[in-house]
Amino acid sequence: MNLLATSGGAMGWEVIILYVVVIGAFMYFAAIRPQKKEQKRVNAMLANMEVGDAVVTTSGFYGVLIDITEDDVIVEFGSNRNCRIPMKKAAIAEVEKSNE
Repeated sequence: MNLLATSGGAMGWEVIILYVVVIGAFMYFAAIRPQKKEQKRVNAMLANMEVGDAVVTTSGFYGVLIDITEDDVIVEFGSNRNCRIPMKKAAIAEVEKSNE
């Protein structure tokens, strides 16, 4: 009788461990993996920026890249050519390559 109770208890732990593994795999494929994939896409986009490209900032402003440094960019906004603002590369949400 004692032997049956022991094996039933071990079976319960195996099921719990299986559930934890399944839930962990689900969390990886549902949350972590897509986030890493998106981060790779954003890093590639920021690495391929060139002077003259049209950009959209995370704030929704449209502009043209004037200068690019290691961590910062200078973006020209508007058509009057007097509004140039330095900002972090991380503030760029979209990049459209210039046709020149």
